[in-house]
Amino acid sequence: MTIDHLALARARRALTEAGLDPDEPLERASSVTNEVWLSPRYVIRVNRKLSQRLRREAILGPRLPPEVGYPPIVAYGGELGADYLIVQRVPGQPLTRLWPAMTDFERRRAVTQLARILRRLHETPKPPALPAPDHAPELLDPTRLPLVAPLLDALDELATCTGLDTGLLADARHLVLASTAALEPYPTDHLVHGDLHLQNVLWDGFVVTALVDFEYARGAPADLDLDMFLRFCARPGWFVPDELVPLTRAEDYAAVPYWLRDEYPELFSHPYLLDRLLLFGLSHDVYDLLTEVREGPLPVGVSDLPTSHAYKRIEATLRGRSHLHRFAGHHAWDELASDQEPREPLIPDR
Repeated sequence: MTIDHLALARARRALTEAGLDPDEPLERASSVTNEVWLSPRYVIRVNRKLSQRLRREAILGPRLPPEVGYPPIVAYGGELGADYLIVQRVPGQPLTRLWPAMTDFERRRAVTQLARILRRLHETPKPPALPAPDHAPELLDPTRLPLVAPLLDALDELATCTGLDTGLLADARHLVLASTAALEPYPTDHLVHGDLHLQNVLWDGFVVTALVDFEYARGAPADLDLDMFLRFCARPGWFVPDELVPLTRAEDYAAVPYWLRDEYPELFSHPYLLDRLLLFGLSHDVYDLLTEVREGPLPVGVSDLPTSHAYKRIEATLRGRSHLHRFAGHHAWDELASDQEPREPLIPDR
């Protein structure tokens, strides 16, 4: 990985401000949202965006249950646009890095342990002092009526953008209006992780040592975490660092959602689970699309966009071809290896 000397200087300044040795040997770690550096003793994360996500995590970390394994916080500081969070380094590597070489026995054991951690997290009351996320990745606001008002506003804004299919956006609006009741109840008094996938789970070869990166943690229903987790299991290559993409195969994660259901069945118990997950996923994808078009027009026509693009994900949802429809048994997992055994539907379809 090429060294970014300015980023390295920011990490060393954070160590200095925290009263730590600025000459600690540092290694850059892969991250999508922050500048992350590893020393033998610490993990240094620097946030270069105008957001409070690391401040929120500094507030939340000490209040998480011990079962989560959140690393002890050493220091938080800096200023908006260049704040930092330093935590003690714990044993283990992201599960996505180790997964290709793990046996099915090891994989299932890891999922069993993760399920216990998740259940404990979802039982944890949201700290009253925890600020709301600056930019939660789902366009849902429990302080507004209806809950989906931000999602409807976003669809209205997208309808004014050139190059997008207004018919598709109208279909999205219809789905939202027809399914909003499925989101009730929407409790916000207990925590969710907010970005749940195996890149954020540390494994030392025997046990899950930590669930990390709580930047989007907030009070929400537990199955909001299930939306992101199923998205990851269906398309794990979208979540890993570039160097891991060639080693990351969807078929290696095919059994994972079923293992999680076996260990944490109440996470899958809502009678309108498919409707809820479709709305959660749609709100996430519309958020991503709106963020992009606000910065400028799409680089190519919608027909030429890759399947990973937010527009294509929205299209798949509205045409009944998303990963959630596959989990509900509406059509086959044709992308997976042909020797995969057929599975019963993961998501009940009322």
